[in-house]
Amino acid sequence: MGNRIRVGFMGNPNCGKTTLFNAYTGANLKVANWPGVTVEKVEGSMKFQDYDLSLVDLPGTYSLTSYTMEEVVARQYVQSDEVDVIIDVADASALERNLYLTLQLIELGKPVVLALNMMDIVEKRGMEIDLHRLPEMLGIPVIPVSARKKKGLDILMHAVIHHRDFMEHQPLIHHHDTQTEHQHQHHKEFVMVYSDEIEDKIDLLKERLRQKYPDLKKYRYVAIKYLEDDEEIKKQYPIETSDILKKSYETQIINEKYDFIEEVIQETLVNKAQKAASTDKIDRWLTDRFWGLPIFLLIMALVFVLTFTVGDWLKGYMGIFLDFISTGMTGLLTAADASPWLISLIVDGIIAGVGGILTFLPNIFILFLALAFLEDSGYMARAAYVMDSLMGRLGLSGRAFIPMVLGFGCTVPAVMASRALEDKKDRLRTMLVTPFMSCSARLPVYVLFSQAFFGKYAAAAAFSMYVLGMAAAIIAAYIMHLMDKRKAENNLLIELPEYKAPGAQTVWIYVWEKVKDYLTKAGTTIFIASVLMWFVLNFGPSGYVSDISQSFGAAVGKVIVPVFKPLGLGYWQLVVALIAGISAKEVVVSSCSVLFGIGNITAASGMTALAAQLSDAGFGPLNAYCMMTFSLLYIPCIATLATVKRESGSTRWMLGAALFQLAVAWAVTFVIYQAGSLLGL
Repeated sequence: MGNRIRVGFMGNPNCGKTTLFNAYTGANLKVANWPGVTVEKVEGSMKFQDYDLSLVDLPGTYSLTSYTMEEVVARQYVQSDEVDVIIDVADASALERNLYLTLQLIELGKPVVLALNMMDIVEKRGMEIDLHRLPEMLGIPVIPVSARKKKGLDILMHAVIHHRDFMEHQPLIHHHDTQTEHQHQHHKEFVMVYSDEIEDKIDLLKERLRQKYPDLKKYRYVAIKYLEDDEEIKKQYPIETSDILKKSYETQIINEKYDFIEEVIQETLVNKAQKAASTDKIDRWLTDRFWGLPIFLLIMALVFVLTFTVGDWLKGYMGIFLDFISTGMTGLLTAADASPWLISLIVDGIIAGVGGILTFLPNIFILFLALAFLEDSGYMARAAYVMDSLMGRLGLSGRAFIPMVLGFGCTVPAVMASRALEDKKDRLRTMLVTPFMSCSARLPVYVLFSQAFFGKYAAAAAFSMYVLGMAAAIIAAYIMHLMDKRKAENNLLIELPEYKAPGAQTVWIYVWEKVKDYLTKAGTTIFIASVLMWFVLNFGPSGYVSDISQSFGAAVGKVIVPVFKPLGLGYWQLVVALIAGISAKEVVVSSCSVLFGIGNITAASGMTALAAQLSDAGFGPLNAYCMMTFSLLYIPCIATLATVKRESGSTRWMLGAALFQLAVAWAVTFVIYQAGSLLGL
């Protein structure tokens, strides 16, 4: 085999596989798409002792039964001759769930090394894993590691090198009663042994495969896949099976695998029962079919109360700092005898635009801090589980709620997460409705207009946008389901992890990444958009203008105003702000700052000035609510549109999705405004 070893990293989603892979490869990464699909292929290389190691980080998967694009890619790779050793990364704190994939990889007949990650969490929970008994029962090396702390890495790679020429399992010690063993004594040969009925059929299928494919190395694996009625394997290795197989044994095989896993857990994992019992007690309420949904909505409402109360208190200090910067820069430029247009560009364009967005940073920080606590505690998985039952009744795939939950943070990764759906139509449908979920970029718009027009009810008005976005996504998907004659599979496979106290480092990394993205966007996209907006609003056919109503922006806005008038948004300034918001939703706020000539629009005085200007033009709370609604539902940002194009592989679908979202935004806002007007609101 030489000194070159090809290693594939396999594991369940969120097991720390990629963190472990990165710990080995560092910056020596090459990222590309797998041939023919949008799933990323991440490769790296390293030297260990005298060996050149080629490492591939495979997509996370729960099993080798292919459904999603990620699962198909991972399975095809490990089945091929391109990998010499498989590192199966398992979350040691969720060992029972992770071992299902482990058993399938062992059956594949390739060298497998089990890397037990997150052992520190196991210890914190007061549990222990018998690291002597576990390899006895699995017949493969079991190495405890900590990807985050980079512990056990050399030992793991040492095991990979010495296990690469593996031909048979280590001695298996199962402690089975010899009287119950299968007639062929398979307990001495294989890790996972099934009932006599299944083992008999495996033996018959292996013999038939051996006759037709004498060079095949994985007879048992292929035979098991035949029993599971695996279409891909049946096409790859066709044989006559009508006299052996009368039905699919997939469910029976799954159940027997989990029976064996339960046996492994009982013999190797200590103190699990007490921790699981406490989790079950909490889940009786949080995942209850009646109370689960109201509790989820109540928790999210509390998140937004915190976002507004604590966030606004901190935002006040940010506003004071912005005033100081704006006043100081004006004085400095005036003293330097700078031209009026340059002062206006820097103070009214850049500082007012970018600074206005930065003042919302405390609100964004509090929101993501709360979501990080919910995620790391294990609750967000319950939220997906609770919503699955509702969405299933409405005809939306239960798996689709995962990207929709991600949409609360940012729509770009949410759209990418639609890859987890096995059916292409379900993926496209999810990509179409996920932008209706209220991402963090829309929060500044809600804060501005709700606080300017709803006073003490601002938090309730903003929270209603999140509920409205979820409702719009679900209803739109349901209507599409009714139009689709094909039956949808509404099954959701998701881990419900044990509850734990959120880790400070995990929470910090999550929040920092989100805040960093927000700051990066403020320093790039919003900066450019603010400068462009300033030019559009300060130049007209006659050149530089002091009256903004004579600018190019005003001319464009006034042409489009009639389309927005039935929505209660018949103000050219708001129309221009919404157009600018397609670059990034936060730009709506910075544009309003420039359009209405309010330097610090996010401060209490700035909001009062905005409310006064708009109120003089007949703009009230109903109009403000319509502005928030349209901002929620209309065309997503350019980054999201680009992601939709890439994931769907179609420019036409991307444009169609944008037009669909624009139509929904117009229709919903129209209904709200007209109904509110009839009620005298």
